[in-house]
Amino acid sequence: MTRRFWVFIEQEEGKVHPVSWELLGVARSLASQVEEEARAANDDVAVEGVLLGHQVEAVAQEALHYGADRVYLLDDPVLQHYRNAPYYKSIAALVQEHKPEVFLIGATTLGRDLAGAVATALRTGLTADCTQLQMSEIKGASRKLLLMTRPAFGGNILATIVCRDRQPQMSSVRPRVFPTPPRSPEAHGEIVRSRVVATEADARALIRELIRGQGEAVAIEYADVIVSGGRGLGGPDGFKLLQELADLLGGVVGASRPCVDAGWISYAHQVGQTGKTVRPKLYIAAGISGALQHKVGMQGADFILAINNDPKAPIFEVADIGIVGDLYQVIPAMIEQVKALKQA
Repeated sequence: MTRRFWVFIEQEEGKVHPVSWELLGVARSLASQVEEEARAANDDVAVEGVLLGHQVEAVAQEALHYGADRVYLLDDPVLQHYRNAPYYKSIAALVQEHKPEVFLIGATTLGRDLAGAVATALRTGLTADCTQLQMSEIKGASRKLLLMTRPAFGGNILATIVCRDRQPQMSSVRPRVFPTPPRSPEAHGEIVRSRVVATEADARALIRELIRGQGEAVAIEYADVIVSGGRGLGGPDGFKLLQELADLLGGVVGASRPCVDAGWISYAHQVGQTGKTVRPKLYIAAGISGALQHKVGMQGADFILAINNDPKAPIFEVADIGIVGDLYQVIPAMIEQVKALKQA
């Protein structure tokens, strides 16, 4: 018997969403947590990708480089563009054939739409927007189960959920919650071309033309530098100052939830449990007190610089460097220093 840990490889016109590689790393970690248990039962453990599309075998090969032992490739013109019904019906049939133990899907716009449909078709549970995953022994269970942790009640608490009686145990995971595993130059694994059960009649929608817009103006999840502001800014005008610093550093502007709730800045900038999870190289937190909801969303940054006039602000607990002072004095001084360095 093989205990299978599946990851949905999300792609659009051959371009893979980075959360797919992140989840392959997560799946590998989860699989390692049951290896001893599997050996005792003479079971194998495998990390496997599920890829749907048309003429996307190169993506399947890339998934092997990021740690998949096997990739199930469903390649057909009906799957060229994402439509809910052909995708979920094809995946549900594949699940029923191979019976994975765990199935992870990125909590993207596409992933959120797909995960609910797949879980409904399979009559299994789905824990959405997870921030922590772990295989653990559960009282009364014959083997380890997946503990899925996600924010609840508006991000005020963390709830850990277990799907005891149904498989696969399904979870959608936010981008950037987990690190991207290293790409191996050598790919060891196999690509299995699987039967596509969906037809064009299943789609119930016909794509005549795809018109590309500009997309979301701010994609902070994968920014290397983020300059974030909180209530300490005092109002929306403070973000103009942060934008100036972010532009100089080649970064983007982020915000804490109170600023978004107050209408000072759009939700696209929100960092935290109810916003975006980020892992930049540099995170500057200006006027952010550091509530748990915010810290969970940014504490994976490589380097954190916090600016707050309250020396006891919780944000300093996760900061590499903390500056106690007025951000309206500190930020302009930083801007002048960066300008001077650029001119040197």
